[in-house]
Amino acid sequence: MIGLEKVTKIFNKGKANQVGAINGINLQIADGEFVVIVGANGSGKTTLLNLISGSIMPTSGTISIDGNDVTNIPDYKRSRWIARVFQNPVSGTASDLSILDNFRLASIRTQPKGLKIGVNEAFKKQVKEKIATLGMGLEKKIEQPMGTLSGGQRQALTLLMSIMDDCKVLLLDEPTAALDPRSAEVVMKTADKLIKDFKLTAILITHNLKDAYNYGTRVIQMGEGCILKDIDTHAKAKLKQHDMFDWFG
Repeated sequence: MIGLEKVTKIFNKGKANQVGAINGINLQIADGEFVVIVGANGSGKTTLLNLISGSIMPTSGTISIDGNDVTNIPDYKRSRWIARVFQNPVSGTASDLSILDNFRLASIRTQPKGLKIGVNEAFKKQVKEKIATLGMGLEKKIEQPMGTLSGGQRQALTLLMSIMDDCKVLLLDEPTAALDPRSAEVVMKTADKLIKDFKLTAILITHNLKDAYNYGTRVIQMGEGCILKDIDTHAKAKLKQHDMFDWFG
């Protein structure tokens, strides 16, 4: 599904402040995998996610998604395959618009420009049914401005909106970092359920090794722009949580 071959990213190439952020990474991620990326700040985690999303282009190497070479394709064109949820809940929603209007915008994100049918009763019903699965009671507040909700509520809704256009890949860039523990747990459980229900390929960046153990099918540790360790966590019966903490140091 996702392939990186000898991918390198150098910022400020040829200048005194040149930085090698990603150093010749080879990575294959299969359909349906939930890959968790951990590592210290500056290890290359977010740069790797930006390369996969198309927010930045590699200095060298190739990137493919679903068998398509997307190395030089920008993020707005890769959105036919990829949805992304950021750390800040505000980044994924329009504060002044209602919940319903936010969902409508998300539903046409990758469609060609032109006249579109607005919000009708069928769409309202669809949105209410999706939101009801969160168990937050927000399906009764779809006319409420998104900006009046808590960070956890907005992030949970952002997850739902991210898959409105049948994406295949979900990128989660520390989606719970700005949330309190209870909201963070709701968001992670929601993400896990959506990934399983819609058979998505997912990549999560986190500093939370407990979440990595609980949700990831594969955990990658990065350092200095390289993959240092790569573990398949399918065999969890053989991998106790405290062993994983030791494994990643």
